[in-house]
Amino acid sequence: MEGIPVLCVRGDCIARAWENSLLELYRAGGDVSTQYDKPDDPPSKDATMILTVENPLAEPRIHRDFPGGFEELQEYVMEVCEGIKDHCVRDPDDPDDTRWEYTYHQRLFGYAAPTIEPIDQIEGLCRQLADAPHTRRAQAVTWKVWEDRHCYDPACLQSVWCRITEASGRRVLSMNVRFRSNDAYKAAFMNIFALVQLQANIAARVAELSGVPVALGRYCHMADSYHIYGSNLAEFEGRFLGAIEKRTFEQRTMCYEDVRDMMEEARPTILEKAQRMGRNGA
Repeated sequence: MEGIPVLCVRGDCIARAWENSLLELYRAGGDVSTQYDKPDDPPSKDATMILTVENPLAEPRIHRDFPGGFEELQEYVMEVCEGIKDHCVRDPDDPDDTRWEYTYHQRLFGYAAPTIEPIDQIEGLCRQLADAPHTRRAQAVTWKVWEDRHCYDPACLQSVWCRITEASGRRVLSMNVRFRSNDAYKAAFMNIFALVQLQANIAARVAELSGVPVALGRYCHMADSYHIYGSNLAEFEGRFLGAIEKRTFEQRTMCYEDVRDMMEEARPTILEKAQRMGRNGA
């Protein structure tokens, strides 16, 4: 195949699907340079990836080798699903404002355009699904063409799409997400983990609106550029691939239920930290 490879992986749970995606990317991804490379950096491993988690809430949900800690994971879930850092988004009309260009929560739950009031796309999506579960129109987008084509750090997540089908006499909500660019090693696990929580929140809200229970179906994560940066390859090979060689899958993963209480107990500290983030986003 000429051009960027297209890779497809599956897993019964988040941890296995993410691990499978990295192994397949390392095995079959193309060698591509980026505009962020330093002179001595090797090319990145890069591919278009379609990653499916068959049962998003199945255990083990957490991979021990994702680059982060439990409090960081909880913080990111709260950032995406609760908007605890929306106040860090810059004013686009103020050229001296150096805060963030966006948060995913702000784009999904308060999408703003020059001529309209902010739109809660997720609430609208939920109402569409409650009214017509089979609709193909239940989606939310992040891209702002009038801003993101020229800004320094445009949104990587592009869209969220949901649909409800009937399975074994129950309603099941499946979700697709699309990224234009996704750091497979350093970011994708946290992205997937948080967006699965968003999927669960959407299912619960649709059930509340419709009065009919809604279970979670598969989660599909699509990335136009799914990559391991060349500057991270040595770490990936030593840390991640080294763990594959030395430990079983059970030793490389853990159940979310075993750390849920600890992660929830971190919420006050995380909220305090987020509230301290000021004009420069730090």
